[in-house]
Amino acid sequence: MAEAPSTAARTVPVVLALALAFTVTVVDPLVLSLNLPEVSRALHVPPQAVGLLGGAATLVMAASVLAAGRLGDAVGLKRLLMLGLTVVTVVDLLSMLSPGFGFLLAMRLLTGLGMTALLGVPLALLKVSVPPEKRPMAIGGLMAVDVVLCGLMPVFTGWAVSAVGWRFLFLIAPMLCLVSLWLTARYVQESPVQEGGRLDVAGVSLIGVTLLALVVGLAAAQNGVSRPETWVPLLISAVTVVLFVLRERRALDPALDLTLFRSAPFCVALAATLTLNFLIAGLSIVLGQFGTAVLSLSPETLGLLYLPGTVLIAGAVITAGRLVGKYAPGPVMATGLLVMAASGLLLAGTAGPRMALWLLVPTIWMCNLGSVVASASVSETVLSQAPPGRSGTVASVQMAFAVTGSAVGPTVYLLILNSLFHRQWLNDAEARGLSAAQAGQAVDAVRSGMARSPGLTVYDPNLLRQASGLDLGLDFSNGLRLTMLIVSVLPLVVAMLALLLMPRRNKPAEEPGS
Repeated sequence: MAEAPSTAARTVPVVLALALAFTVTVVDPLVLSLNLPEVSRALHVPPQAVGLLGGAATLVMAASVLAAGRLGDAVGLKRLLMLGLTVVTVVDLLSMLSPGFGFLLAMRLLTGLGMTALLGVPLALLKVSVPPEKRPMAIGGLMAVDVVLCGLMPVFTGWAVSAVGWRFLFLIAPMLCLVSLWLTARYVQESPVQEGGRLDVAGVSLIGVTLLALVVGLAAAQNGVSRPETWVPLLISAVTVVLFVLRERRALDPALDLTLFRSAPFCVALAATLTLNFLIAGLSIVLGQFGTAVLSLSPETLGLLYLPGTVLIAGAVITAGRLVGKYAPGPVMATGLLVMAASGLLLAGTAGPRMALWLLVPTIWMCNLGSVVASASVSETVLSQAPPGRSGTVASVQMAFAVTGSAVGPTVYLLILNSLFHRQWLNDAEARGLSAAQAGQAVDAVRSGMARSPGLTVYDPNLLRQASGLDLGLDFSNGLRLTMLIVSVLPLVVAMLALLLMPRRNKPAEEPGS
């Protein structure tokens, strides 16, 4: 009994160090996206390149996260994490000095490379730094820190940018990185290095091309599915994923052990992490569009909507960690996904031009709550499947699915919303005796204002009022309601799989490699 306080005292700084590192990968792109209009104006970013600037770091992370996990197993997870923290710190400080768009874009690509080491590596280090019986609680604590900072930083940075300018954005990540770097160096233990292992360059290159081409193809689909800019990247993605599977089945030292996918809990956990990141990123983009275009809310007001539930969510995710440790990940995962589905259904039932602002708060709160509760059980499930010496690789598989969900979510949401909005305003025009051509001219400016990267809102609210004769606010709201109804089916399906395919009770014996 006397050892408990000592163990807790050692665990807290470890969790904080890893949580801060992990949070950088969310906060850094988030605050840039929310303030991208200011950055774009200051650096004269070409309109067609705004989306690329906002998503550059995420694209790099999606393409290289699996390589980072494998490299961490080969050279040491702690060493790789500290290198990533150093890279992000230096590059973001250089970003403050950006003289123009080209320089900042290059820095964002380098930042993404550094942040790749901060994705799966912190979770993998939990496996070697925290006792197995305390790991679910540690995961809950990590997620809680992430939730609190992601709730506070948008408001804080919005105020700071208004006060001192956009360059302040690039001080946020270095401050978090330096604290994490000190705590990591002092408290986090190094993982065992896998002797004799080789980096499967061909394998990680193929999966990187697959994810990158998928994101590029889906983004281009906003301008038409039949265009070469859309189907060529999607075809490349399909071909390279097949080549990746064939390569990994024959490789002596594969980047990804495909036998992991024989485990139903592992597959369900990856489906859940893809789903929750898809939903959380998609909601943020359509909420930005709806709030700005229809409700005429400022970005600062939208940021404040995320604050009320932050502390409650942090407490809930810690409780979720306890429940995962006491019972099993499956029911907790299903609960989180069902809460996210309820969030989507609430917005589907209430969205409208005169929607009460307070209704957006529970919508956002339930989506964020469900995502972090499900994430705690997902991480425990994935880490429990990691064989000895492969924690980094396995944790990076989870992050590859997570980043992919975050990257494709906004695009898919906008594809659905665009299609449904188009149908709604055509019906509106027909009811008012307007031709499709007349109506099209009225909404072209609005449609061309759609965001093309996560977190970027470029609608002009006045455009909706310029569409003479059409009630585009109502048309857009109806399109949003149908969109949320459609996407809410996904978490319901995955929740059912979690309940059916995952064990109801934790096994008393510890998993191999613990």
